[in-house]
Amino acid sequence: MAPRNLVLSANAGSSSLKISLYETTGSTDDNLEPVKLVLTSSISNISAPPAKFTFKVVGGTSKDEESSSIQDHASAFAHFIECISHEANIDQDHISHVCHRVVHGGDYHDPVLISDEAYHHIERLSDLAPLHNGASLAVIKTCLEQLPSAKSIAFFDTAFHRSIPAHISSYAIDQHIAKKRGLKKYGFHGLSYSFILRSVSRFLKKPVESLNLIVLHLGSGASACCIQHGQSLDTSMGLTPLNGLPGATRSGAIDPSLIFHYTNRAGRMSHDKNSAVQLHVTQAETILNKQAGWKALTGTTDFAAITARRAKDDPDATLAFDLFVDRVLNYVGSYHLKLGGKVDALVFSGGIGERSKELRALIGERIQCLGYASVDEERNIGVDSTEGVVVDVGAADSSTKRLLVCRTDEQLEMARQCTMGSM
Repeated sequence: MAPRNLVLSANAGSSSLKISLYETTGSTDDNLEPVKLVLTSSISNISAPPAKFTFKVVGGTSKDEESSSIQDHASAFAHFIECISHEANIDQDHISHVCHRVVHGGDYHDPVLISDEAYHHIERLSDLAPLHNGASLAVIKTCLEQLPSAKSIAFFDTAFHRSIPAHISSYAIDQHIAKKRGLKKYGFHGLSYSFILRSVSRFLKKPVESLNLIVLHLGSGASACCIQHGQSLDTSMGLTPLNGLPGATRSGAIDPSLIFHYTNRAGRMSHDKNSAVQLHVTQAETILNKQAGWKALTGTTDFAAITARRAKDDPDATLAFDLFVDRVLNYVGSYHLKLGGKVDALVFSGGIGERSKELRALIGERIQCLGYASVDEERNIGVDSTEGVVVDVGAADSSTKRLLVCRTDEQLEMARQCTMGSM
């Protein structure tokens, strides 16, 4: 018989959809998870068909195929729902809750049950997270149609950063306009940071509220977070996910005037109306969100390929890699100062943070001057083959400032919060 009390977590990216299905365990022990993984699915290349579809039941069947029927996020989710019945013999009526990762939640501080009001609020915020909120809404809409008896709950990446004080979250602009239009730093990757904070707390055997961490979520979308006493003090992303660190196709922080110089017909700022360009918000966001980052510097979004090319002295790859390291160090140094040097650990996470031994080694080397443990070469190289959610890559000797890698899991974090919160 298929398990009952199932919780489904959906994580929509700009061209991908990751889904995990869990069974509740009933555990209330903080050291044990309240949910157990049943199956996972991943759909990629949604915006560049044919989409790649993977489906794996824990301890059972695995499916890996290209699907011409998947054209968008809605059809991707519908394809998954069809598979859980045919491939895993699971009755969709046993799914009691569906957790949706929503990148931008505006002023929502907690997860919310999806209603017409919540749906339209998220819809209005789509302009602030153009690569993600629209995809999440498409999945939510399909979910409401396909799983009408399940409770759909939105979990917001911005919620973790609600503790950021006003003098850090505010911009130096007219505050009347700023407050009226919600123009402030929101921060993102909050579900990942929440998972990392809890996992590192377990690993170090220290209470969450005692921890000071600098966390690097490094992936196609990259950010850094400064955590003081278990709460977000600062983070690199801002009003939108565009600010801060560069990513696969994002520019990261730039001089705000750059976009006008970039698009000007004269190749420079000019008061000549004949040289002026009508620059629309959508055009600027397309350039900075989708036509920048490593792709613009190297022609690829694959950071592993960039690293391999750098090893062969490819100048474009070297520029991209070194530029990324430089921007990361800017935040590590700044956050170290904000924490008064009292840091329990620097934590690497995200696809690049978890897999790039080269990046970890170089950053680790550069921050030894701040009192961090040196990188242990053997530990660092062996991360992929080391079990556990958190892996220590620092030398066993010395510092109280640890160097850790955390395998983050946003889907598990949503399912856990959903179950523990009894939503």
